[in-house]
Parts: sequence; structure tokens; C-alpha cells
Amino acid sequence: MALSAFDDRNAPPSGQALDEVLGRASLAWASLERGLLRACAPLEKEWAFAGAKFGWSLRLKRGKRVIVYMTPCAGHFLASFALGEKACAAAREAKIPARILARIDEAPKYAEGRGVRIPVRTERDASAVRKLAEIKLAG
Repeated sequence: MALSAFDDRNAPPSGQALDEVLGRASLAWASLERGLLRACAPLEKEWAFAGAKFGWSLRLKRGKRVIVYMTPCAGHFLASFALGEKACAAAREAKIPARILARIDEAPKYAEGRGVRIPVRTERDASAVRKLAEIKLAG
């Protein structure tokens, strides 16, 4: 089973299917997407299929650099980042919720940074993720 609720390589998510899968979290998805496109412009949106293990996710990018991956799941979505150590340190200094800082601290380290996945269910979660994306872009 794929990480994403959408695992058919030949069928990228439609707006209606996305809303149905996300349920109440669709408001948080829309809020995060709109907020990042506005606050971090210019960003591009790109749906990408990352293989059978991961499925479809929305990438918000600046040029070739992916800022955040948004992966739809049943009733929520995952916001995923590769955060460098500067961004991790800046997140600790900012008013990022402790539960998200714990996820950053627990995240595996890779050459491109820490691989952080944050479950998003509410607009409050989305707000914290937006702040983290802004920190990533500032670094």
C-alpha cells in the first residue's frame, strides 16, 4: 500500500477525489496551499507520482527546489520537508509547536537534510507547516 491515498500511476488526483479522501482536512490543505502560494511566491504546483511505495503527492516548488511535498491520506495529509540544519535551528528559535519540533528532532538525517513528515488535519497544523516552509525558504 502506498503512503498516498492515490496510488494509481495513471490517475492523478482530481479536486473532487482529493476532497473526498481528505474529508475535513481538505480545508487545511486548501489553506496551506493558498497560504504558501501567496506568502512564498513565486511557487509552482506539480503533481508527481513517486512510485508504488509513495503514490501521488503535490510538490510546491521554487525553480527545481521542492519546498514541501503534500501527500494526501485518508482524513489527513502529510507535509514533508528536507530540512537542513540551519532551518532546523531556526525552527527551534521560532514559535513552532513542540510536537513538530519533536518530529524534526526524530527525523532521519540524509545528505539533503532531515526528512520530516508532519501529519496535517487542521488549519492550525497547516499554519505551523506554513511557518516551517517560510523558514526553509529563508535559509
